[in-house]
Amino acid sequence: MKLQRKNRLRATALGALAVSGALVLTACGSDDNTGADAGGDKTSAAASNIKCDDAKGQLRASGSSAQKNAMDLWVKNYMAACSGVEVNYSSSSSGEGIVAFNQGTVGFAGSDSALKPEEVAESKKICKTGQGINLPMVGGPIAVGFHLEGVDKLTLDAPTLAKIFDTKIKKWNDPAIAKLNEGAKLPDEPIQAFHRSEDSGTTQNLGKYLNAAAPSDWKYEAEKKWPAPGGQAASGSSGIASQVKAVDGSIGYFELSYAKSQEITTVDINTGGAAPVEATSENASKAIAAAKVKGTGKDLALDLDYTTKAEGAYPLVLVTYEVVCDTGNKADTLGTVKSFLTYTASAEGQKVLTDAGYAPIPEAINAKVRETVAGLS
Repeated sequence: MKLQRKNRLRATALGALAVSGALVLTACGSDDNTGADAGGDKTSAAASNIKCDDAKGQLRASGSSAQKNAMDLWVKNYMAACSGVEVNYSSSSSGEGIVAFNQGTVGFAGSDSALKPEEVAESKKICKTGQGINLPMVGGPIAVGFHLEGVDKLTLDAPTLAKIFDTKIKKWNDPAIAKLNEGAKLPDEPIQAFHRSEDSGTTQNLGKYLNAAAPSDWKYEAEKKWPAPGGQAASGSSGIASQVKAVDGSIGYFELSYAKSQEITTVDINTGGAAPVEATSENASKAIAAAKVKGTGKDLALDLDYTTKAEGAYPLVLVTYEVVCDTGNKADTLGTVKSFLTYTASAEGQKVLTDAGYAPIPEAINAKVRETVAGLS
């Protein structure tokens, strides 16, 4: 049974790669945006709709590792259309990306959480005539992946997840897990829970979900730095995924495309609705569609509902923002920033994400993003 499931997962992952091109899963900080393109016709079609406009030279960006696979696809398509333009996205963490943005070393930053007030204040030193704003660009589920020999399907709820990551539940055959998985042969083995070692927007979004859905069991503030004692740390989404892939008895959290590409089985979440919900792009989209814009002015930060019980809505989601200056952008990169983000927010740019395990931003919000990008100066 497990071998058959692995084969099915392998076929799914390879199919996604064939459609969307190579997902480059490199070490943190890599700028390698190359890879074999098994879907050349699709890439060419997407590239043909890209408007290069005033794009020129090199554009550097950095931040969220959760959106690294999305950036790989976008950068490949964009550079195929705009010859002579180079876009380098360095996958590190949301925290490092915002620091780089506020130091003026990148044209934009990727972050899984909206800027804090103090980060906005700091951005005014770089943006000169303006400030940093949040543009929602990538949506998707935060997958909870696990590796447990003999178990190929697992359901957990928010309180149980909270206790696992807070090391209050230490064994896989704990009664709370067994109650949610009747009939499963859960081993009397220790749980090895992995979390991010560096500041991470994905960590903060997991915290927001646990705060909202399990307030009695998760008492920590939703911050980018991992707050709970115990557990084991790994760097980047790719680092956690690699550990979960290798270590029996492990569990960790990362963006869904890492689970797909490394054939990691993911947890279904019991939301209290009619049935447990699988981590899929479609199910995440159902949750993100209910998001409301809470930012003011040109800022488009979103308010997500982590406690939804809507049928088929996967509640553990994140939205990755591209952080840019609304005004005061550097003249040598402004044209490329506007051209590139116009593409990523386009219907074509969002469409290529679905095959890679992401959830496109709802069109009503995406239209506001395109309007804001057009007005950057």
